[in-house]
Amino acid sequence: MMTLAAAAAMLAVPMADLAMAQSGSDFPFGLEMTLDAPPKPGSKRIPSVEIGDKGEARLELWCKSGSGQFSVAGNTVIFVPGPLEDRNCPPDRAQADDALVAALAAATNWTRQGDLVSFTGSQPLRFRINSN
Repeated sequence: MMTLAAAAAMLAVPMADLAMAQSGSDFPFGLEMTLDAPPKPGSKRIPSVEIGDKGEARLELWCKSGSGQFSVAGNTVIFVPGPLEDRNCPPDRAQADDALVAALAAATNWTRQGDLVSFTGSQPLRFRINSN
């Protein structure tokens, strides 16, 4: 009886670790997603974020581009932006790009419902996973 209890306890630890690892498995690692927003006037671009398997991110914004890093634990998210490449942007698009990156950096939680990924923080953001 004691051996059975010890074996069950030994199995419970890896199962708890597995549950923690899977809780972030719905985060769109390895996928690209597009901001759920209309393009800016005079442009067809809509910001997108491509997230690598280890959380590394490539951002293509309304005008600028850049990189960053996502860290996820459960429904908690941290985004650390890297440098942005300024592509001689018009002031309104440059400001919108900076605001979007700041909102991602201020996000504290995330949720996913199907192909929609939402970030909550100072400003809610919603992205659609590209399924093409």
